[in-house]
Amino acid sequence: MLFFAGIILYLVTKTISFLPHTKIFQAVAVALIFFSTYMIGAISNNNAWLTRVKDLEVKVAQAETKSANTNTEIVEKTVVKTQVIKQRGQDIIKYVDREVIKFDTSCVIPKEFVLTHNQAAEAPKK
Repeated sequence: MLFFAGIILYLVTKTISFLPHTKIFQAVAVALIFFSTYMIGAISNNNAWLTRVKDLEVKVAQAETKSANTNTEIVEKTVVKTQVIKQRGQDIIKYVDREVIKFDTSCVIPKEFVLTHNQAAEAPKK
């Protein structure tokens, strides 16, 4: 609106020359045109930045969703690995208990017991 008011004022000062202080009105009209053009550019720039911000907010929300899904998968894998390690440890304990009963009477440490003990001490294989 300010832009159009400046153009109208400028045209009026050019067409009607008998107005007093026409130079002042022309200067005001030109100033209004320049100021309104500047403000139109500023508003356009602001809208462009707001659009970019909204696009980036959507991307961030998508990344957060993907991150949450990945975190869930990692937790599930960790739980499964922990269960496998616990089960492996329980199986080895059962095996050792079963084998110790066989060799308990002679007080000899059997080769199988040593191998099983060493296997239990090893890191789980991937």
